Amino acid sequence: MRQIWFVFLVVFGLQSCSVKYSFTGASIPDGVETFQVNFFQNNAPIVEPGIDRDFTIALQDIIQNQSSLSLTNSGGHLVYEGEITEYRIAPMTATAQQTAAQNRLTMSVNVRYFNRKNEDDDFEKSFSFFYDYPATEQLIGSTLDAALAEIFERITQDIFNASLANW
Repeated sequence: MRQIWFVFLVVFGLQSCSVKYSFTGASIPDGVETFQVNFFQNNAPIVEPGIDRDFTIALQDIIQNQSSLSLTNSGGHLVYEGEITEYRIAPMTATAQQTAAQNRLTMSVNVRYFNRKNEDDDFEKSFSFFYDYPATEQLIGSTLDAALAEIFERITQDIFNASLANW
C-alpha cells in the first residue's frame, strides 16, 4: 500500500511542476510558447558569403527540433539575436619544412537572449567553436560545408543548452 501512495505522490508532484521538460533536456516555463531568431549579421573581419543566413536558419532549426516552441517572426516569448564576431583561419601545426600541416577555422557568435516571461533568464554571451582541416585542402566546397556543419552544430547546441536546458 505504501508503494501505491509513493507512486501517486511522485506522479502528482511531477504534474504540478510549472516547467515542461522534454527528452532533449529542454525545460520550458509555463506560458512560453513561441520564439524568434533575429538575423545574425556577419560582423567578422573575414566575411564568408551566406554564413549569416545559414547560421540563423541552423539556430531556428535546432530550437524547433528540440523543443515544442513555435517559430514566429515577431513578438516571440523568447528572442535570440546577435552577430557573428569572428571567422578566422589560422595555421595549427607545422611540418619540418616550416609550412602549415593543419589549419583551423574558428567562428564566434555573440548572442543576446531575452525571455519575455522571465527577465532573470536574459543573457548576452559569446559562443565559439573550431574545425581543423589539412593544410593541403582549401576551405571550399565539401571541406567548407563539413567545417560549417560541425561548427554550427556545436554552437547552436551550446546556445540551446544555455537558454533552454538550464545546464
